[in-house]
Amino acid sequence: MKAIGLMSGTSLDGLDIAYCDIQGNYTDTKVKLLDYQEVKMPHQLKEKIQYCCQTDGGHVQDICSLNFELGSWFGECTKTFMDERHITSVDYIASHGQTIYHIPEDTKNYHKSTLQIGEPALIAYQTNCQVVANFRAMDMAAQGQGAPLVPYADYLLYRDDHLDRILLNIGGISNITYLKKGCLEEDVFAFDTGPGNMLIDEAMRHFYNLEYDRDGKHGRNGHLCEELYQELMGMNYIHMAPPKSTGRELFGKQLAHALFERYTLPADDFITTLTYFTADSIAYNIMTFTKGCDELVVAGGGAFNKTLLERLQMQLPKTHVLTQEDLGYSSNAKEAIAFVILGNETLHHHYANMISATGAKRKMILGTITPATKEDFK
Repeated sequence: MKAIGLMSGTSLDGLDIAYCDIQGNYTDTKVKLLDYQEVKMPHQLKEKIQYCCQTDGGHVQDICSLNFELGSWFGECTKTFMDERHITSVDYIASHGQTIYHIPEDTKNYHKSTLQIGEPALIAYQTNCQVVANFRAMDMAAQGQGAPLVPYADYLLYRDDHLDRILLNIGGISNITYLKKGCLEEDVFAFDTGPGNMLIDEAMRHFYNLEYDRDGKHGRNGHLCEELYQELMGMNYIHMAPPKSTGRELFGKQLAHALFERYTLPADDFITTLTYFTADSIAYNIMTFTKGCDELVVAGGGAFNKTLLERLQMQLPKTHVLTQEDLGYSSNAKEAIAFVILGNETLHHHYANMISATGAKRKMILGTITPATKEDFK
């Protein structure tokens, strides 16, 4: 089958579009990336998402409107991608959507829940393709946290009989999948470690009006602020035992700007400290909650931050830190490909949640299907 995966993550860099050939399912899955494009998100749309993600931000009408606006943009980007490559036949599109808010556990006032927007009906209408979306809800219905979901695809593609391997994705949030050598499905261990690029990107926007720290240059130039570093490393989430998942609501703009107000530091000292915190919180979680690994394979935008990778290697001296590119894959396309795999499982009526990662009580078929309308009805 030919399929397209769409991923818009917490970093809000843009829309990842991965065009794949996929055959079989579950442990017989074979997937090949045929083409990939990242479409930069329009600044105005990005601002609307950031506004709606804040607890004191978007009202119900803002989120209602944004759901359709974002779905329309996803559909337009995908249709353009297909037209430019003369792709005339796609069996399905798998869309993760844009997470607006995530509540992994019940609180005093709120029920555990998650919300991804980007209306799939608009994607299906504009592309004339069936769309699989809303992957997280069924896992939460089974009392899971709805995240992380990518470990299912990691297990299918990256398990190895001879290596203890950890797959690390550094997007807005960082998450790991631990695959011990010769692992079985029940051995897979995965969770969100904490921030990825999110705090670093906020600092770059605040101090330099840039979207990210290219190659980790500013993170390399500054000095560590020990007081700020210790405060961040002391956050409860970093030390919380898995299963756990998090997002912008904890490590997003509100935290960053509260820190900017409380600490008077040179810009690069801030960025260095946030970079070290990001790397060290990942390393701490790996050393505390896994047995370590032979290989740490990094994907996501953080794979291109050289300072971040060097700090990870320094904190994990017995581990070989490498990127998806070192294995012949794509750091940018990894998560979009993962949702191609999850969509394929949906269409095969096969479960796709890794209960050891999400804490769900049952294995569940994930996603909802929006059919294509390829002809006018009489």
